[in-house]
Amino acid sequence: MIMPNSPEVDIGVMKKAIEAAVPSNMKLHKIEEIPVAFGLVSLKVMLMGKDEAGGTDELENNLSSIENVTQVEVTDVRRLVG
Repeated sequence: MIMPNSPEVDIGVMKKAIEAAVPSNMKLHKIEEIPVAFGLVSLKVMLMGKDEAGGTDELENNLSSIENVTQVEVTDVRRLVG
């Protein structure tokens, strides 16, 4: 989940910044808007990537550096079999 620092943040701009921040070893699957309260919207970002050393560290660092992002939280990691 990615939390903007205020309800006034342009979510469209933030989505584009998220797309640009995805590391080359991952692929953006989708971004969902999750209403929080008082007009604040968090973004649930779903990605697919290879299981590599470092896991989600690069992704979390990239997303945390986006302007107006106050919190980045990885809520689920799964391994694809096949």
